[in-house]
Amino acid sequence: MKDELKYIGDKIRANKEIIAESVIDSLDENLRTELKILSFPNEKLHAFNADLINNIGALLYVEEDSYEVQQNLLNWGKKAAEFTTRKNISLTATLQFVSSFRSVIWEIFTEELVQRHFAAITMLDVSKIIDPMLEKISFAIGEEYELYNKKMMDIAYSALEELSVPVVPIYEGVAVLPIIGEIDTYRAKLIMETALEQGNHLQLDCLIIDVSGVLLIDTMVADQIFNIVKTLKLSGITAIITGIRPEIAQTMVSLGLDFKSITTFSNLRQALLHLGYGKIRD
Repeated sequence: MKDELKYIGDKIRANKEIIAESVIDSLDENLRTELKILSFPNEKLHAFNADLINNIGALLYVEEDSYEVQQNLLNWGKKAAEFTTRKNISLTATLQFVSSFRSVIWEIFTEELVQRHFAAITMLDVSKIIDPMLEKISFAIGEEYELYNKKMMDIAYSALEELSVPVVPIYEGVAVLPIIGEIDTYRAKLIMETALEQGNHLQLDCLIIDVSGVLLIDTMVADQIFNIVKTLKLSGITAIITGIRPEIAQTMVSLGLDFKSITTFSNLRQALLHLGYGKIRD
């Protein structure tokens, strides 16, 4: 049995160039377009495919270091995923590409294996070795796609968060920071970091924080606002709070929240009048 497996492994490795070329030829037009083979030099793709086939053949060698061969195959999967994600190739197309290796290998060797009268158990053993490894490669590719998608989502989420804390300059040394939605600990930290960074960048003397878009101000939110105001003050920036709606004010009073230490106005216009500006610049 070992000799038969070694024979098949030898044949696979000896014919790796033919198999690699056959894999490319076997792809249907849609998949070929999806994989963008024309934008990836065929000789490089050919060598990349041959590397996978060489290691598949090595799996059938009992004397080979199985762990090292399996790691080589999994690394091939990761490299394939890195390339395909970079080229915006779908996961489905990539997995179809990997699956094509199995069908091409069996197609090329079926006739010869029949002529040599290999026992069915030999073919089953080959399948038990090769197929699970190709599944592991597909799994490794899937993991890389998940990591890539998570990375892209984190980047998009961070960009969205930054957009949710805009510092808008309206006069020299004066800017408005409108806040919409809930204020949790994480977002309060983001607001503080953005206010300090933009305050320094824009050389602000005063930052008007408008909370008219905040639906609820409880003790936790109030504490976060106090911290932002105090931190800005330490940086030489005066903070003014605007947009505390009557119902929010009533809730704050009932909770015993005291905003007397902070300059507040009901709306942006009143704050600007307080600062000596008649109207907002067009």
